Amino acid sequence: MNWLSLSGRQWRSLGKFLGLFSLCCFLAISCASRQTTQPTGSPAASTNSDRIVLGTTAKVRTLDPADAYDIWAGNLLYNLGDRLYTYETRTTDLKPQLATALPQVSEDGLTYKIPLRQGVVFHDGTPFNAEAMAFSLRRFIENGGQPSFLLSDTVESVEATGENELTIKLKKPFAAFPNLLAFSGAVAVSPKAYEIGEGKFKPSTFVGTGPYKLAQYGTDSLKLDVFDQYWGEKPANQGVDIQSLSSPANLYNAFQTGAVDVAYQNLDLDQIQSLQQGAQRSGWQVIEGRGDGIYYLTLNLQDKPLDQVLVRQALAALVDRPLLQQRVFQGQVEPLYSLIPSSLDAYSPVFQKSYGDGDVAKVKELLAKAGYSKDKPLQLELWYRSNLTSNELVATTLKALAAQRLEGAMTIDLKSVESATAYQNLDKGAYPIFLLDWVPDFLDADNYIQPFLACAKGSEATGCQEGASKGQGSFYYSDRVNQLIDQERQEQDPQARQKIFAEIQNILVNDVPFIPLWQNKEYLFVQKGIEGARLEATQKVPFSSINK
Repeated sequence: MNWLSLSGRQWRSLGKFLGLFSLCCFLAISCASRQTTQPTGSPAASTNSDRIVLGTTAKVRTLDPADAYDIWAGNLLYNLGDRLYTYETRTTDLKPQLATALPQVSEDGLTYKIPLRQGVVFHDGTPFNAEAMAFSLRRFIENGGQPSFLLSDTVESVEATGENELTIKLKKPFAAFPNLLAFSGAVAVSPKAYEIGEGKFKPSTFVGTGPYKLAQYGTDSLKLDVFDQYWGEKPANQGVDIQSLSSPANLYNAFQTGAVDVAYQNLDLDQIQSLQQGAQRSGWQVIEGRGDGIYYLTLNLQDKPLDQVLVRQALAALVDRPLLQQRVFQGQVEPLYSLIPSSLDAYSPVFQKSYGDGDVAKVKELLAKAGYSKDKPLQLELWYRSNLTSNELVATTLKALAAQRLEGAMTIDLKSVESATAYQNLDKGAYPIFLLDWVPDFLDADNYIQPFLACAKGSEATGCQEGASKGQGSFYYSDRVNQLIDQERQEQDPQARQKIFAEIQNILVNDVPFIPLWQNKEYLFVQKGIEGARLEATQKVPFSSINK
C-alpha cells in the first residue's frame, strides 16, 4: 500500500501519527532557526580576489593519503593530487590521469601493465616516473594506515618495469582493480617528501602532482595555492581558502551573509530546504547530486524470528520508502531498492518489484504464512545509532507504520546505542536488526556487494563464521553468492559482469539478509556570480573549474 491508497480510517490514524511527528519537526526547525540567528565562529567576509572561499563543517584528521579514510579528506586529496585513473566529468567512466591508457591485463587477470605520463613534476620539483608511482603505492600498502587494506588485500607486488611503465601483480583476479586505483588515497606522492615505514605518516603536509599545492594547514582553515608547474589544465581561480565552521548553523549563516562563496557539507535538512527556497530570490545556485552512500537494515539471520525468510520478507514489504523520503528527509534522499545504488549501471530495483512500498496485503500474507497475526503478533527489535537524529526518526516511522497499518500483527521495539559501541558489537550478533549506512571506497558494483554478502568461512547450517556478512552483523551465507562474487571479480567483460550482478540481486531479494532503504543526496550552494561549480558523479567537488 502506498501513501495515496490509505483508507479513511488509516488516514485519520496515520494523520495522528504524522501530526505528532510534524510537531516534532516544527520544534526542531524552530530550534534550528533560532540557532541560525546567532552565528559564532563565522569566517571573515569573502574578498574581491580571484580566490574562492569554501565553507564546510567537515573536519580533516589527516591529509596523508596512506592514512586518510574520511570523505572530506578524500575530496581534498582529489584536488591536491593525481592518481593513475580518475573519472570523466559527471560520469562513472574511468579515464587515465597519470596513466596514459587503461591497463593491459594478462590472460589470467593477475598482471596489469600501465603506461605513465611524462613531463609531470611533484610540488617540490621532483620528477614523476614509474619508480615514484611504485613508491607511492607501496607506501600506501606498507605504512599500515586506515585504508591500506584496500590494496594490501589485493596487490601482490608493484614494480617499475621501465621509466614510464608500472607493473602491478594481484593476489587474485579483480576486474574492478582500475576503479580501485582511482581511490583518493592512491595518489602519487614525492619520494623526497615521504618515507615508507609502519606508521610513518605526515598528517599536515601534502606533496603530490595535482593542480593545487598545500600552502597552509590548520585545524580550522586550509589554504590551497595554484601549482604553476601543473602538467594539465590550469585552475580557473587563483587558489582556494577553506574554512571549517564549527556547526551547520554557522555554515548556514556564513553562506547567507556572503562570507563564503561555496557551502558544502554538512547543513541540516531544514537549512538545505531554506536555502533551496531562497535561491530564486537571492540568485544563489543550488547544485544537487545523487549520492553514493546507501542506508539499509541489516538483519541478523541467527536471531529468532529473523531466521525465517518469510519474516524478513514481511519486513521488506512493510518499508515505505517514499514516505521516509518525504516525511523524514523533506525529499533530500532517494528511495533505494537494491544494495547497488541507482547511479551504477548494475542497479536493479529488485525490492520495488518484489515488495513495493508499504504493501499491507503482502505483509499480512507473508506474516500469515510465517504463523503470525494480530492474535499472535510478530515482535521485532530494531536498533539505531543514538547520535544520528535522522536514524531515530526513521526507526520511529517504521515502528509507527507497523502499529498503524498492521492492526497489531507486528510490533517493533526500538533501541539505540552510540555508533562506536554498535560497530564493536555488530559481528558479535548483538543486534537483531540495525539501521546502518555504507560509503563506497570506489565506484563499482562489487563494492556494494562483496562487503555485504561475501563469506570466507561458514555454511548454510552455521551461517557466516568469518567474512564480510559477519562483519555487517547479518551472518548470511550462500554458496551460490560466494561463487558469483568470485566470477564477477574475474570477469573482464562488462556485460557478462552485469548479468552476474543481476543474479546476485535476485538472490538478495529472495533471501533478504539486508533491506535497502535510501541513498543520500549531496548539495553544493554557490553564491551569485560564481561560475563552474559542480558535483561529480563521485560526489567530489573539483575546485579548479570554479571562478568569479
